[in-house]
Amino acid sequence: MNFELSHPNAECNGKICITGSKSESNRLLLLQAIFSGLTIENISKSDDSLVMQSALKSDSEVVNIHHAGTAMRFLAAYFAHLDGREVLLTGSRRMQQRPIKILVEALQAIGASISYEKEDGFPPIRIHGKKLKGGKVSLPANTSSQYISALLLIGPVLENGIQLELKGKITSLPYINMTLALLKNLGVKTKFKDQNIRVKPQQNPIIINQVVESDWSSASYFFSVVALSDQSEIYLTSYKNDSLQGDRVLRDIYSQLGVVSSIEEETLKLKKEAIDLPRVLHCDLTNTPDIAQTIAVSCYGLGIGCKLTGLHTLKIKETDRLEALYNELTKLGANIKVTNNSLELTAGINFVYNCSIPTYNDHRMAMAFAPLAIKVPLIIEDVEVVSKSYPTFWKDLEQINFKINRI
Repeated sequence: MNFELSHPNAECNGKICITGSKSESNRLLLLQAIFSGLTIENISKSDDSLVMQSALKSDSEVVNIHHAGTAMRFLAAYFAHLDGREVLLTGSRRMQQRPIKILVEALQAIGASISYEKEDGFPPIRIHGKKLKGGKVSLPANTSSQYISALLLIGPVLENGIQLELKGKITSLPYINMTLALLKNLGVKTKFKDQNIRVKPQQNPIIINQVVESDWSSASYFFSVVALSDQSEIYLTSYKNDSLQGDRVLRDIYSQLGVVSSIEEETLKLKKEAIDLPRVLHCDLTNTPDIAQTIAVSCYGLGIGCKLTGLHTLKIKETDRLEALYNELTKLGANIKVTNNSLELTAGINFVYNCSIPTYNDHRMAMAFAPLAIKVPLIIEDVEVVSKSYPTFWKDLEQINFKINRI
């Protein structure tokens, strides 16, 4: 299904309840499977988290995680440590194009039995679960933080725990810190110093109820809405000032785009403020690459330039996000350049009306471009894709007066 989007007056006001963080939910779901008795509240309603829950409950030999990249990485580690369990872990066509070699080799280094069913280095993978001793593993620091977190999450149940030596510049550091914080909440002893991370074995964890904070990545689209509006006041629940999520940096970035934010009693308030915008917004998104699409579209809609760096992981997401941004922003009238690691948008307003934006089977493409309808009517294709992370997204847009015509 395709949606035709517009907005009548560029004013957006309302209160929206956003589902729990997908990143926190999937980590806690894996820990729940490892440590029985752990309870979780406000679990993400995203497809990825539903897939994760289903896979963890499955006793089938074939486990298909479809498009869920986090589930692929976390479950590879989880099934590798289940003694006697054999699993063929597979996914969608795109998932079978996304590399997993670094993680597989790291798991093999601590004794895992994993082989490739088709192309070396890519899913599907066949896993013969066995009791793993753990130990020391070296891997590139600029690899996906999900590989690192997958290894850390099984660390407490490995005989010798796990010690990771990261070589080079670390990517997506907040996600690694999130994993370590969730482990510490269970009483697991961890240490992160310089380029080394250690998780010690834990036989008797502290079983406490875990409450998942709402997703900051999902909040990013409303930061964009407020930035692009003439006047807005939007309230989002439930958020914390001491959030574990790296995408909380949105508050600092969007303050440069006229969005004033505050958190009181777990409600995040966003309000439009008239300010002098920068001619060019500079952001290093090494630690928060998932918000790159949203920022790029916001800057285009405001007529300012941006220089975004630290984007090398975007090429192996649900789609090549850099190529997708280049294609669709160029179609809309933008002057944009991309490399393997960066995106540069030239300042200027040159809207092309009623463009149809394909979503490339990527939830973030759909949601990043949707706020632009405040400035220019457009069509979003294959809108169902948002269910991967934010199933109620379109309904929530309608709450703040977006006009959606189903075509």
